[in-house]
Amino acid sequence: MSETAVKQSHPKGLWVLFGTEMWERFNFYGMRAILTLFMVNSLLIKESDAAIIYGGFLALCYLTPLLGGFISDKYIGNRYSIMLGGTLMAIGQFLLFISASTFDSSISSAKLIMWIALFIIIFGNGFFKPNISSMVGSLYPKQEKNKLDSAFTIFYMGINIGAFLGQFICPYVGDVKDAATGVRDIYAFKWGFLSASIAMIIGTVTFFLLKNKYVVTPEGRPIGGLPKHNDANDFEEGETQTAHFSSKSIGIATVIFATLFFVFRKFLIGEIGFSSVEMGQLIKGIIYPFIYSAGISLAYLIMSSAENKIERQRIWVIYIVSFFIIFFWAAFEQAGSSLTFIADNQTDRNIFGWDMPPSMVQIFNGIFVVMMALPFSLLWDKLRANGKEPVSPMKQAIGLALIALSYFIIAHNVKDLGNSGLLAIKWLMLLYFIQTLGELCLSPIGLSLVGKLAPKRFASLLYGVFFISNAAGYALAGSLGAIIPATGDKFAKAEKLGINLQDVLDKKITLTPEQLALFEKEQLPIENTTFAGFEIHNLYEFFMVFVVLCGIAAIILALLSPRLKKMMHGIR
Repeated sequence: MSETAVKQSHPKGLWVLFGTEMWERFNFYGMRAILTLFMVNSLLIKESDAAIIYGGFLALCYLTPLLGGFISDKYIGNRYSIMLGGTLMAIGQFLLFISASTFDSSISSAKLIMWIALFIIIFGNGFFKPNISSMVGSLYPKQEKNKLDSAFTIFYMGINIGAFLGQFICPYVGDVKDAATGVRDIYAFKWGFLSASIAMIIGTVTFFLLKNKYVVTPEGRPIGGLPKHNDANDFEEGETQTAHFSSKSIGIATVIFATLFFVFRKFLIGEIGFSSVEMGQLIKGIIYPFIYSAGISLAYLIMSSAENKIERQRIWVIYIVSFFIIFFWAAFEQAGSSLTFIADNQTDRNIFGWDMPPSMVQIFNGIFVVMMALPFSLLWDKLRANGKEPVSPMKQAIGLALIALSYFIIAHNVKDLGNSGLLAIKWLMLLYFIQTLGELCLSPIGLSLVGKLAPKRFASLLYGVFFISNAAGYALAGSLGAIIPATGDKFAKAEKLGINLQDVLDKKITLTPEQLALFEKEQLPIENTTFAGFEIHNLYEFFMVFVVLCGIAAIILALLSPRLKKMMHGIR
């Protein structure tokens, strides 16, 4: 092989990280596919609360990378962080298996085990997520950083092969319904969680066995070792090798965090104190304000350590792009909550005579990414060769526009369904296809952008900041998922009780105390949900919320792109 061909190919370490991330995503997306259905059907948690818990869980999974990135950059390095994170996630999934195995004997203890499991997974993800992304960027010498968009798109394909496997196998063994009666087996979820745990063990062992041979620089030095072993070759010329934050900056960041926490708390739940103990309110009033406040205060702290104008402006680009990404993930992550509930309750899932489990409908995203990741990578390479490649912020504006389009199409297809009509599964398939195109324009490009713009001394920490935008998006996804209006199954349940649910929602009838108790037991709504002061009457209005949010964000980011290009100072 010629020297030129070698330089153009990707290092073997990319494929080790590809495989490690593939198994980790199997574990995460497989669990994610069945989590809300497990909460609603086995643990008897309300759908709206399940959506809030789901959003809070995902948000914290993308907040803890700040902690994992900081500990890695300063103390233990990428390698140990990945192995620690993988081990914690395998343990957490096994605890979910125990929760799903014991809920029938004690639902309260099963809920407690579920909470412990979720928090262990959250911290495991915090150590794993930023460090494996940071290592992909470190595989390439300075003169080959232009390969990163292509490398992260290939890496992203690994993520989605794992997602595809997880979203197929975990629902196949865990989301089981009786073929004759259509009744769900609420005891089967445990097998999905056990599959996820085994996948995480495989991924961690794979990385442990292959890291020393392949995850190295072109000169053969190990990547992601202990920070104290870093040398000048790992940094840009003249760049400081250790992040320094002054006591004054840390103090100001702390004050910003504390102040914003209570401001967001007042905005989200209407109170500053801690009087409410209802689960949804606790998560919206504590976890969500924590995420939003942490993102802003940490952004200030990192900016206070910027050493010159170019570095400062490049970090600003990361922050600005991260803000717009919030709206993408708020819409995209309806997959595990509101879109799963719609797939379960108001979708005809029959494919060639086979009734697809509702939690498996998400699999189309993974399938389409695996199909489209390589063509997208080749597309960027071809456009770059012809000097026509859009800058990263413009690619992300295109991604936002595509997700707005996907919800516009689905909104018009649910408009005339009424309370009992079923959505054809082909429309959900189309939604996931368009969203996948948007995801490929936005997510791997964002990872690549951080890799190219972040100063080496806090690269993992800035990946953590980037993932905070995911966290904020997931928190918003939880809030938006909770405003889903009543679907067809709710109207059918109310009809069995002899009550017209539409009349209740339209305030045409008033329920008696006995009827209210029945509605509470059957988890039926007594009023329409609201968003930003607007009442949501049907699925059409629900989906149009995402069209408006993502459409406006796409237009603003596209208009900002020329300015952001200048602030990137030669990096595309």
